[in-house]
Amino acid sequence: MANPLGMISTEELGIVQNVFPTAVDVFMNREKPIANVVGLGMGIKWTKGMATGIPALLVLVTQKLEKKQLYDTDIISPEFKGVETDVLQIGIPYAGCDQLDAGTETLKGRVRPAKGGYSVGHYKITAGTIGTCVYDILPGGSVSPPLHGIGIPSKYYILSNNHVLANCNNAQIGDPILQPGPYDGGTLTDKIASLSRFVPITFEPPTPRAQHNNLVDAAVAEGEFADLDRELYWNGSIRGWKLKSKVSVGSAVKKVGRTSNLSSGKVTAIRATVDVSYGGGLVARFKDQFVTTNISEGGDSGSLVTTLDNIAVGLLFAGSTSATIVNPIESVRSLLRVEVAEQIL
Repeated sequence: MANPLGMISTEELGIVQNVFPTAVDVFMNREKPIANVVGLGMGIKWTKGMATGIPALLVLVTQKLEKKQLYDTDIISPEFKGVETDVLQIGIPYAGCDQLDAGTETLKGRVRPAKGGYSVGHYKITAGTIGTCVYDILPGGSVSPPLHGIGIPSKYYILSNNHVLANCNNAQIGDPILQPGPYDGGTLTDKIASLSRFVPITFEPPTPRAQHNNLVDAAVAEGEFADLDRELYWNGSIRGWKLKSKVSVGSAVKKVGRTSNLSSGKVTAIRATVDVSYGGGLVARFKDQFVTTNISEGGDSGSLVTTLDNIAVGLLFAGSTSATIVNPIESVRSLLRVEVAEQIL
């Protein structure tokens, strides 16, 4: 049933999911590129500024142009294999730390314990954002045992992006993590944690994008319990985390980040495949991502994205002036083997 309010669930997008793999091969073929296309997602068809509620294959473009400005081969057909299509402008998604916005002073200073939203970074980068603080999930699904039997996890971590804590795969385990990040005045005397583990990112070059299986840009750094706070600045405690299948297009979300502080928006696409620039000619293709309206600026990388009632949805890692790209928290949690919040909602 069509939903004119702009909300649609994963289950309702089944018709789009059926053609999605083939669509990626067609629309994101590097041998036959289509002008301005940087990704594909699943969402709702919009007509004349109104949500129709019809499930659609969303073609993600850097800029939306009139047909007369495009070659015939670059015009997106109104349907693909019987599924409605729509074009969604998301700009050029960027995840590097070299395009950093100055931001305000609120979350740029040194603080102990440090909450989610504050400036942080590997000692060789500029600065990003603390998402939240997490602890281990051990083999078998149990969480890390309490320290000295008093309910404190034996290991406690900062959660953020690979490109914030692990310098785009270029860091060594044990490297110092500074709070605030170096761009905000952090020095080795401001070390708050040590890099513990990260999910490697596959880049082009050298690996062709069609061979990429990137799901997250994520890392954790171990710190002292007394130095880290699981609360998010302004937002308070995380109430739980949400399965990616439970995140609907049109859902309202928010984040707290180092640069743009507290901001909110809506999910515009789910299950997206997106090509993300990391600077220096490096591009990584990510699968199974959320796309939201623009809720971020440079330096907000690593922010935890939640629902308006503080249920964790994802980890912010890239964006543009038009959109923000988010790793589902379910994927981050499982690949890093860390617990964000005990309750699944």
